[in-house]
Amino acid sequence: MLALIIAGEAIFGLPFHVARFFRPTLLSALGFTNTELGGLFSFYGVVAMISYLPGGPLADRFSARRLMTTSLVLTGLSGLYFVTLPGYTGLSVVYAFFGATTILLFWAAMIRATRELGGSDKQGTAFGVLDGGRGLFAAGLASLALVPFSLALGDDPEAASQADRIDALKTVIWVYTGATLAAAAIVWWFVPESNIAAERRAAFDWRKVAGVFRYPSIWLQAVLLVCAYVAYKGIDNYSLYAVQVYGMNEVDGARVSVIGAWIRPVAAIAAGVFADRTRPTTAAAICFVVLTLGYASFAFAPADETTTTILWMNVAATCAMAFGLRGVYFAIMEEVSIPTAVTGTAVGLISLVGFTPDIFVAPIAGYLLDRTPGPVGHRHFFLFLGVFAIAGLVSAIALRRYGERT
Repeated sequence: MLALIIAGEAIFGLPFHVARFFRPTLLSALGFTNTELGGLFSFYGVVAMISYLPGGPLADRFSARRLMTTSLVLTGLSGLYFVTLPGYTGLSVVYAFFGATTILLFWAAMIRATRELGGSDKQGTAFGVLDGGRGLFAAGLASLALVPFSLALGDDPEAASQADRIDALKTVIWVYTGATLAAAAIVWWFVPESNIAAERRAAFDWRKVAGVFRYPSIWLQAVLLVCAYVAYKGIDNYSLYAVQVYGMNEVDGARVSVIGAWIRPVAAIAAGVFADRTRPTTAAAICFVVLTLGYASFAFAPADETTTTILWMNVAATCAMAFGLRGVYFAIMEEVSIPTAVTGTAVGLISLVGFTPDIFVAPIAGYLLDRTPGPVGHRHFFLFLGVFAIAGLVSAIALRRYGERT
């Protein structure tokens, strides 16, 4: 489980964490607009969507150890090119490649391994520990990267030169590249090669794969995942929101996201344990209710340097709920009786639909923020997030009713 935790977060450091925690500096150093950065994530999202479905059957047939190690090595090596800051065309290729390396051989294999560890009665705890541990690792790694980042920008970040910002960004990329390659070694050495892989290959039946498409619960779970993942993607804009609306400098803006990330371990594990004592769908419904209220507050509460308490309360509440959802949304498979034998394929199909926000959230955020810069653009984005939170609540209720009938 510890190896799964480290690998499960390290692999997403380069494509996501650099932009999430250090977004203002990334935009400044590269000379990108929010819309252009959103375009990079669209390249990632399109390739990732293509990779989810074939990745499911691969996870049902082959060893998680080999699949995950290969993915981590390829992603880490990509960081060696990323750190050269090759421009928009080059980064478009890098992000498209990330879409394949982080998903095709990795995602379904990790989820299947976690479901097997959780058994029939500890699914919430298993997935909560996985995502909570991933959150702890993410926050720790971001805090580590923040040290050389701060040193590169100097005592007065606002007075830093363009060269200083480029150097600061490169140090961050090096930290995440090293972490990804180190995670590959950890998986290779500490995840055992089990006989389960051979049993999977012998028992694999393509008719079972086709049968997965007929489960209504899978489609409902995919809708819930879309809504939950939109909330998670919304966190990527918190550092920029703090800088543009609350007047924070770039280092303090990065700290908003980093501190928010420290909430993830507690929230994910707590949600998982709560889900085992009640139902995963109940935990999900509560998270969506709080998210709806939090986004309404972000959109309509006064925002200036005198009301930072509101900022911290909203960041804490919405981060906790978004991370809590990550701790339970795959645990729902057990509640609605998805057969364990087709876990990988089910994960591939759910993820194919559920992670489509990788394609559309960043471009929409970039468009809204560039069309009406400042508080108005951010208000529009939070209203966008609120619509998905309400849709997520409806899907959670529908899944609960479906589970009660099965």
